[in-house]
Amino acid sequence: MKTWLWIRKHWVALACIALMLPLAGCMREPESALRIGTNVWIGSEPLYLARELGHLNPEVVQLVEYPSASEVLRAFRNEAIDGMVISLDELFGLAVDGMQPRIILVVDVSHGADVVVGRPGMRSMTDLKGKPVAVESGALGAYVLSRALALNGMRASDVDVVHLESNEQPSAFVKGQVDGAVTFDPYRTQLLRAGATTLFDSTQIPGEIVDLVAVRATVLEKQPNAVQALLSGWFSALDYLKREPRDAARRMGIRQQTTGEQFLDALKGLHIPSREENLRMLGGPTPELAVTGRRLMALMQEEKLLRAPIEINEVLAPGPLASSPP
Repeated sequence: MKTWLWIRKHWVALACIALMLPLAGCMREPESALRIGTNVWIGSEPLYLARELGHLNPEVVQLVEYPSASEVLRAFRNEAIDGMVISLDELFGLAVDGMQPRIILVVDVSHGADVVVGRPGMRSMTDLKGKPVAVESGALGAYVLSRALALNGMRASDVDVVHLESNEQPSAFVKGQVDGAVTFDPYRTQLLRAGATTLFDSTQIPGEIVDLVAVRATVLEKQPNAVQALLSGWFSALDYLKREPRDAARRMGIRQQTTGEQFLDALKGLHIPSREENLRMLGGPTPELAVTGRRLMALMQEEKLLRAPIEINEVLAPGPLASSPP
């Protein structure tokens, strides 16, 4: 009798395990936090605003701030982060190197926010001839400088390029170590306060400087909920910026070490696409970003800033945005 009871007891246990195994196989592993790298840049601030307003759970989307765009790129290459805010030209470099970035959101299009500045009294790029110019070591600074020089009939050899991270440039300018800089806010404002004058800005190259949120290709499959949370938080922050611009700018300005008024003024140099604009830029039969991207890619290859072309449609990932609730 005892033997029968023992067999019956263990048979029931084995049967329960057998029933649970298929269910366990169907269960998705819990998603880890999506790590998004950013540098100090006004275009990234709505992400931090979303977090502050409670629209972006840090346990789901973790924002990791680096001192420069170069550090963000390095972190992505080293797999310390899953995604990042990055410019389109920088993304091309990652894609060529097989890093498989996928664009899920267009953050902004520069319209005056990226500039080249020089010493007081300088009036044009030609005044920088033979002078030391600070440029961040990432692709964006080199691209802006190359375009500014080319449009003024100059070459890279006409200036003395000094590689300095964006946060190091204002101090170097004040100390007289450089006479010009390729920069953006909040460092643009700091340089202007130090007496610098604007010699070139991105209004002269419309549509060429685009900032994006890109994630690793595997993230789209493994962390879809976190991707949706990021998109939802982003547009919630934009809605708040539209409803309460002064309070939103005050909050974002604190992190950028500017006043709310200064932050709003800096935002005038950016166009922030709506959800509908994003869908047109990333998806559809002819994505707008593919058109501008191919033109940018050709310019970069001409300037020897990109060693090979990529198929731009392969890096566009409109799916998460298209399936997210409005």
